[in-house]
Amino acid sequence: MFTGLVEELGKIVSIDKTPQGANITISCDKVLHNASIGDSIATNGVCLTIVKLSDTTFTANIMNESLKVSTLKDLKIGNLVNLEKSLTLQSFLGGHLVTGDVDCYGKISSIADDGFAKKYTIEIPLEFMKYIVYKGRITLDGASLTVATLSENTFTVSLIPHTQKSITLGFKRVGDFVNVETDLIGKHLEKLLLSKEETLKKPSSNISKNFLAENGFF
Repeated sequence: MFTGLVEELGKIVSIDKTPQGANITISCDKVLHNASIGDSIATNGVCLTIVKLSDTTFTANIMNESLKVSTLKDLKIGNLVNLEKSLTLQSFLGGHLVTGDVDCYGKISSIADDGFAKKYTIEIPLEFMKYIVYKGRITLDGASLTVATLSENTFTVSLIPHTQKSITLGFKRVGDFVNVETDLIGKHLEKLLLSKEETLKKPSSNISKNFLAENGFF
């Protein structure tokens, strides 16, 4: 689990794509403190496991499913990525609970100045909009942000100048893509409600006291 509070921007130093997936090496600093092989690091919002470690880099494997649903497949050497180590019970939870399992990727449809902030409008597949609520939290490239406005298939977030310099979204342009993870609680609630509806649809039992008596149960 993660908080969506990006710790630093890492830089891609190598990426090797194969039919089995991809191997990626990232240059960074803060997230390597006390890191070990097997630890999880959210990379642009995708939970990756450290398989190789040095003083200045870590290497991770990216499976095909992660490449399919995220923008990691488009990364190139020199690109910047948001990095966050997995949280502990002692971690400061300043964002929200983030799993590192990306739902889809969204397209930046507009960027507009809004006072000292910048407003980013993101377009995503309609099927995922039901999990997004006004003033709720959304994870973009692993960064926990607040939903400012909603439309049928778009939402907006605003970044203050500090955040613009601290996460990848601040360096992106109209037409670029971002990884999107919607709120975990909404997805669990949907599953529970659907399960309840299916249970209510099931026909009631035909077993009665008379049926049991006729068949010798008492």
